Amino acid sequence: MTKKDKEAEAPEEAAVVEPPAEALARLEDRYLRLAAEFDNYKKRMSRERTETWGKAQADVVQRLVDALDDLARFAHVDPAATDAKTIHDGVDLVERKIWKELETLGVRRLDETGVRFDPAVHEAVTVAPAASPEQDNTVGQVLQAGYRVGGQLVRPARVLVLKWAGEEGRGTAEA
Repeated sequence: MTKKDKEAEAPEEAAVVEPPAEALARLEDRYLRLAAEFDNYKKRMSRERTETWGKAQADVVQRLVDALDDLARFAHVDPAATDAKTIHDGVDLVERKIWKELETLGVRRLDETGVRFDPAVHEAVTVAPAASPEQDNTVGQVLQAGYRVGGQLVRPARVLVLKWAGEEGRGTAEA
């Protein structure tokens, strides 16, 4: 490349380079626009999350209002004029309606006996002796059911846990 070629390129390069003050102003403007756009995005997401949560709550209420209406009717039944079986059957019907809707929402009841005690889903309330080594550390009785929605534990099951003490422990427990 000759000296003449270099001089010919120099003016083109000089025309491309912005003065530092203009470049800084342009970058500041771009930064402020992006910051405002991000702030608007955060506000929009918060608003949409609130709306989605409200719609989910309304959906749950909509699913349960029929059962609540049935319960309200039972609250106003004259017990003297209605036999116990009718009241029992009505309450059973309402419970089944509620469970049907809860199951569609993904609610699962934790009330199995004979399963291994799992501290992630069970709360040990009391302990009782196991009849065999196979029953050691298993749920002998569910005192209060637990509930799970999807992967989220709502309430642990409160249970009686069976513990094997060995043959000598059984002899002293039975005496």
